Amino acid sequence: MTSQRLIVYGGRGALGNVCINHFKQANWWVANIDLKPNASADFNIIVPPDATWFQQEKHVITMLGTALKDEKLDAIVCAAGGYRRGNTVQNFTENAELMWKQSVWPSSIAASIATKFLSKGGLLALTGAKAALGSTPDAIGYGMAKAAVHQLTKSLGAKDSGMPEDSITVGILPKTLDTDVNRQCMPKGNFSTWTPLSFVPDLLESWIKGVNCPPSGSLIKLDTKHYNTEVTISKTNVEKVDVIMD
Repeated sequence: MTSQRLIVYGGRGALGNVCINHFKQANWWVANIDLKPNASADFNIIVPPDATWFQQEKHVITMLGTALKDEKLDAIVCAAGGYRRGNTVQNFTENAELMWKQSVWPSSIAASIATKFLSKGGLLALTGAKAALGSTPDAIGYGMAKAAVHQLTKSLGAKDSGMPEDSITVGILPKTLDTDVNRQCMPKGNFSTWTPLSFVPDLLESWIKGVNCPPSGSLIKLDTKHYNTEVTISKTNVEKVDVIMD
């Protein structure tokens, strides 16, 4: 086995697939956790879609233990998620439940994986959303779920969270990722303000190597303008930020 190992939760999605391909090309051992396998991954864990939150966690932990044996992970990337529009009169509870399952369940299971398999000084990256720093009245279930991921990120980065020694937990907060689905849904969008998918694994790899790595618990906003992406740490729910990398 190679010396570096990574898990991508949601490796069949647009962002997850790009992350798997990026790290495979860098000769990492990469595992995918998703509802369907990723042919590029070294190991696939298929999550039973009808299982409960706890059952999904137990299944993932058991399968991963079998794959890793006594090895540890250098990084865990949770790229799982989804988007559903709707306010309180548009299938509110149904939408909120779906968003919770697609974002909060995988993020919390990724955290459980980290407590058992992430190496000291390893990286756990969760996926939040810049929009969820404020109100999302036209997508309330989505905003609720992503805000929960933000809270989880900050809690995991704090003392006594149970995370491995010297590990780093970060939350990636894109505004709009440049995916095929987004282009189909918003063909007249301003693509110059959409963050390229390839930017994310490049950024994660730099942090794994210790380059400009933010403090644990940080929420990292990705702001793209004129095809250039700026990385900033969100301090509060307002727009006061510190630039850490251009």
